[in-house]
Amino acid sequence: MKTITKKAFKPIDQEEKDLMESIERDEWQPVKNFDQERKKAIEAARNTLKKDKRINLRLSQKDYHQIQIKAIEEGIPYQTLISSIVHKYLNGSLAHRS
Repeated sequence: MKTITKKAFKPIDQEEKDLMESIERDEWQPVKNFDQERKKAIEAARNTLKKDKRINLRLSQKDYHQIQIKAIEEGIPYQTLISSIVHKYLNGSLAHRS
């Protein structure tokens, strides 16, 4: 069996670092009704990831080609990349480059 060292997992941001440190300090407690909480978490994830609205979007040919190139670089469909950009912007996690 392969041993996973602490070095193998690097936190991607401060929130993840804080969570990892909290786990290491043994601050987490099991939930009382695991099955019910699991179902609630799954439902919340499904609702968050559900894409049930379509939009039409006009882009310049240059922007369209650039988004396709970026999507290829990321290994995802360009529609998924556009959706991700919009989601990150609305949640405040898309930083503006100056």
